[in-house]
Amino acid sequence: MESASIAIVGGSLGGLTAACLLRDDGHDVRVYERSSRELEQRGAGIGLLEATHRYLTERTGLPIADVSVSTSWIRHLDRQGDVANENEHTYRFSSWNRVYRQLLDHWDSDRYHLGHEVTTVDQTADETDGARVVLTDGRSVSADLVVCADGVGSTLRQQLQPTAAQGYAGYVAWRGMVPETDLPAEINQQLGDAITYYVYANSHILVYPIPGLDGSVAPGERLVNFVWYRNYLDGPELDDLMTDNRGARRDLSLPPGSVSVHHDAEVRAHAAARLPPVLATVVERTEELFLQVVYDIEVDRMAFGDTCLLGDAAFAVRPHAAAGTAKAAEDGWTLSKHLREQPTVADALAAWEPGQLALGQQLIERSRRIGRRSQVENSWMPGDPEFIFGLHAPGN
Repeated sequence: MESASIAIVGGSLGGLTAACLLRDDGHDVRVYERSSRELEQRGAGIGLLEATHRYLTERTGLPIADVSVSTSWIRHLDRQGDVANENEHTYRFSSWNRVYRQLLDHWDSDRYHLGHEVTTVDQTADETDGARVVLTDGRSVSADLVVCADGVGSTLRQQLQPTAAQGYAGYVAWRGMVPETDLPAEINQQLGDAITYYVYANSHILVYPIPGLDGSVAPGERLVNFVWYRNYLDGPELDDLMTDNRGARRDLSLPPGSVSVHHDAEVRAHAAARLPPVLATVVERTEELFLQVVYDIEVDRMAFGDTCLLGDAAFAVRPHAAAGTAKAAEDGWTLSKHLREQPTVADALAAWEPGQLALGQQLIERSRRIGRRSQVENSWMPGDPEFIFGLHAPGN
């Protein structure tokens, strides 16, 4: 199709990937980000699947080794910290910040509008002649296509899909990073070339190396990242956990420096009491813990006339497949493809939607199954190939 004007609501990894792809296709693209500052997630680790790094490696020529750490093993430890099971398998890990900065470096700063929060999207009368986004300050922007990439707490999903199925998964992900320089050499040696798991009753933790805060991937200059899934009952227990150290109830996450003193102390004490010593040391030496509530969100529509939902704004999936950022990027790649192939925006979205719905539905079901096996059924078996990361399937 001919060049179109495109408004992308949300400037995180999914929105930026789509923006770069659609700009490269010749479209007039602008990104509207609610935050008044460039985004930051304090270096939180991500599994770097192909769809997530594909733009950087294919379109910008960035060597994959410059943006990620490669590991060679999947290891499970026993309670004493000895290796109970290991399988040779290559993964790549990066940090959210590292990928975001690289994408932003390849975007046009004058088309990345910070402090522009979108409240609603209005379709034209026939829903096939463009749309208009309305900002909190009352201004509006019209576009041939509106891409809603405003994340797990998407305002526009609530407008377009008010009946979207969503719910608390029953557990949260405690997270943290510690510089390799703050850990004993023997721990870095044990953890440096693997993703390391410990699975116990109704919980599991995984640990892996990621680039340092300055982006360095050199051993000794990296961070050791952990994700620790723990169950909390919905209601007063979760409310207490999500009340920050200033007394405010948070909905989705507690960023570094905001966890209440008593929960910070409880997590560190639990690590010392229940985790293998090598992993307990990683938790205990993390300066600032943070956490994310695990939610399931799924939609039965992603296209609405000349507007679409992308990434977490459509499907918010549990992190167990390490595919959340990859799903958002894949939505952008396939959207670009269909816009090139179809005569109109509406035709492109009609062709794009079925495949992305199917991908989101299979991914959310697979991640639910993994979560159920680890956090409820206690049927996680080390070496089971179902637990291998992947977007389309384990290992894919």
